[in-house]
Amino acid sequence: MSNLEREAAPSLCGGRGFVVAEPVRELLSPRKVKLGESSEVRRLLPNLGRRMVGAWCFVDHYGPDDIADEPGMQVPPHPHMGLQTVSWLHEGEVLHRDSTGSLQTIRPRELGLMTSGRAISHSEESPRSHARFLHGAQLWVALPDSHRHTEPRFEHHADLPVVTAPGLRATLILGDLDGATSPGTAYSPIVGADLTLTRGTDVRLPLEPDFEYAVLSMSGEAHVDGVPVLPGSMLYLGCGRTELPLRAESDAGLMLLGGEPFEEELIMFWNWIGRSQEEIEQARRDWMEGSRFGEVKGYDGAPLPAPELPPVALKPRGRVR
Repeated sequence: MSNLEREAAPSLCGGRGFVVAEPVRELLSPRKVKLGESSEVRRLLPNLGRRMVGAWCFVDHYGPDDIADEPGMQVPPHPHMGLQTVSWLHEGEVLHRDSTGSLQTIRPRELGLMTSGRAISHSEESPRSHARFLHGAQLWVALPDSHRHTEPRFEHHADLPVVTAPGLRATLILGDLDGATSPGTAYSPIVGADLTLTRGTDVRLPLEPDFEYAVLSMSGEAHVDGVPVLPGSMLYLGCGRTELPLRAESDAGLMLLGGEPFEEELIMFWNWIGRSQEEIEQARRDWMEGSRFGEVKGYDGAPLPAPELPPVALKPRGRVR
């Protein structure tokens, strides 16, 4: 569930220019994106007017999709650099393969964390024998300059810390929350958590005032700081919060995303994050020539070709509207 758009456009991300330094309630509507012939995702980041939340720079929400009689997810080998991918499921399974030799089935509320570093390629697919429904999120984390050329690696964590309160179960995906720490490798101050709320829950979640936050609704009816957030939408919350009021009108699933505002300016084109036009051009050449990004072995199909670069120069800028 990476960026498979054939008419890819550059996203100019990063910098503190549009970080909201106080609590806000900015509801982000998704952009529907077709992946392949039948799959559709709801893209929340990058979004018109909001490009990043901390180091989180890409968020797709998909499903629940009935794939009982369908092949399900089929994402051919494709490259990444300068980022981490986070695979997160509520229903179904995803089989991950990558050019480091990793082969792993990811199941609901297990962390599949791939650090691309300087270069990696991978594929994602539903196993031939799979559950009826597929429902999850695919997210990217931008790597800071000091770590973006690191060696590629893949981590799978089936046992993650859980923070509880009456009516709330928070599974920690990345970073720290209320004294708990995820085993997933993080390269900047960040948090990602999966929140399960039972109907009637009214609770306050502790936050870091220096972080900016957003909440993605996965399922059910929930109010976040008094704002109803429907499945497939995301509420940007700004900075300066020490706690977050949550109220569930039904059983609900949310994802809390946050982190220190990302200071560096980035260029995000297709499945690459760089800092200059030359880096993106070189990445495209390397992928199309079959060098640097390695080979994904075992996938039954050809790798994805890279889209053409736009006719205008790519320049890193801040958080543009």
